[in-house]
Formats: sequence, structure tokens, C-alpha cells
Amino acid sequence: MKLASLPQGRDGRLIVVSHDLAWFADADHIVPTMQQALDQWDYFEPALRRLSAELEAAAIPRERFHEREAGAPLPRAFQWADGSAYVNHVELVRHARGATLPDSFWQEPLMYQGGSDDLRGARDPISLADESWGCDMEAEICVVTGDVPQGINGADALAFIRLIGLANDVSLRNLVPAELAKGFGFLQSKPATHFSPVFVTPDELGAAWTGGKLSHPLLVDLNGEPFGRAEAGEEMTFDFGTLIAHLAKTRRVGAGTIIGSGTVSNRGPDGSPGLPVSQGGRGYSCIAEQRTVEMIATGEPKTPFLHWGDSVRIEMRDTKGRSIFGAIENQVVKA
Repeated sequence: MKLASLPQGRDGRLIVVSHDLAWFADADHIVPTMQQALDQWDYFEPALRRLSAELEAAAIPRERFHEREAGAPLPRAFQWADGSAYVNHVELVRHARGATLPDSFWQEPLMYQGGSDDLRGARDPISLADESWGCDMEAEICVVTGDVPQGINGADALAFIRLIGLANDVSLRNLVPAELAKGFGFLQSKPATHFSPVFVTPDELGAAWTGGKLSHPLLVDLNGEPFGRAEAGEEMTFDFGTLIAHLAKTRRVGAGTIIGSGTVSNRGPDGSPGLPVSQGGRGYSCIAEQRTVEMIATGEPKTPFLHWGDSVRIEMRDTKGRSIFGAIENQVVKA
């Protein structure tokens, strides 16, 4: 089942979207918003699935689904927590600012709490006031949970994943060092996050969703050119069950919590940081990684961070080449 939200009020209007992303049917006669559906998932899910089946059979009134018209599936959420499940990414980014990687980073995931009051849609622009802040995209997988009990283990936590999607966790790289030096973590360096037009239930992904990992390449384009083709499941150090359990170690987690995977990242076949797509590699899911590799190779980074007018596209396709979540397409604009 695929769900999305059309802009309406603060929390959007819930719709069910066809598997091929071509059609939608209003779901607000069942439950008005995605958050309300998540709050009482066991009650509303059967009716939403029946609506989805009727949509696929063209047995009910339907309208053309246009990704550009969708808002964020959850325009605001009770919690947005972003992990760093790909330790290769953490290692490269820390290398860029001269920091070493403690061994503990391979044993327990990093996680920060981002702003969840203003979540952006897939086609909303990235609003940037100052180009010197070092604006970067971060292409990620994300999950949305139901109510999760405190102290749950990673294996059991997987049963509380309701929906899966994509995210562009925009970062302002040049603001990060000063914030981290204060010891309280990210704040100004993490502006609004953008999400895919559609979130899907785990069963929609078939065999590609196994053990809390999604195994498809994550396609990232920068200004119309291939930038990243990292395989999302291959080098995910911590699966989503582990990430949920980490968040729920000392507290309950409320329905509608969004948890990000962190930037999807792969090493090269020889264990190196890999190569850009232009050189035959899988590339990178953020600019910071490519800049780090350039610095290692030549002594200085060459790829600039995002400027006004630049565009980013993030998408994932199934084995038949069909878009799963729709595409995130952001253009950077002057705030």
C-alpha cells in the first residue's frame, strides 16, 4: 500500500496511491490525515488496504496522481530522529574535518533529533540564505513507526515499522564544526528535511525489504547528472530495528516518529572510499563524501557545495525500473 498527503491545512489530506504512482483516491472519508491513521493503525489499516485494492481494480472514482502536487507525507511529525547507519559515511565526513573514528561507532549507532515541525515536500525548494554555509544534500531511507514500547530489542522493533520512504536530510556543512564544538549537537546546521512524495508499507517492497534493510540502489542526480548510485542494503551497519531500539532504550516512541538511516554510503570493491559515478564508481549520496575523496586523492576538495539554482534529484527504482516512492526534486533558492 502506498500513501501520500495532498496539501490541506497543517497536516495534509490523506490519499491512497496506486502501485504505479499513476492514480490516487481520497482516503479522508476513512481517516483525514496520515498522523491520525498512524495513531490508530490497527483500526484504520484494513479499511485503507481495501481502498487500495479498489483503486488498483479501478472500482472506485480515482484521479491522476501528480508527484509535484503532493506535500510531505507527514507535514509535521511528533519526532524526526536521524541515525547514522552507514558508518562508512561517518568515517569519511569525520576525516574531512580531521577527526578520528572511535571504535564504539561500529558498536552503537549515532542519532540526533531534528526539527519535525516543518517537514518539506519532495518538490519544495531548499531555502538557503547564505551560500557560504556549505549546503549539502544527504540522500537517505526513512521509516515511520507506530507506538513503540520502551526497552524493545532490535528484532522485535521491526514489527512497529508502518511505512518506509526517502529523505533529503539537508545539511549546512560549514556550520557543523562550530555547533559540534559546543557539545550540544546539530541545530542551525540542520534546516528543514524533504521527503519523498509517497511512503509505502513494508510488504510493498517484497524481497528487497529484509531484516530491516532495503536493498535497491539509491539514485542521486546533481544538476541532471548522475552523482550517486549507492546500494542501500549492502553496507548498512545498523538495520532499522537497531535504530528504533536505540531510540527506545530509555523512553517510549510515539506513533508517527520518523527515523532516518543517515546518508547511504558504500565503499569501493577494494575497501577504498570508492569512485565518483563519472569515473565508473557508485558515487556518493552527499557532496561531503565526494569532497573528502577528492581531498584524499589531490590534497584539496574540488566539488562545490550547493549554490542557488542547483537542483538535486533522489529516487529509488525496483528491479523492473519502476519508481517506488516517487522522486525528491529540490532546487536551491535564495531565502
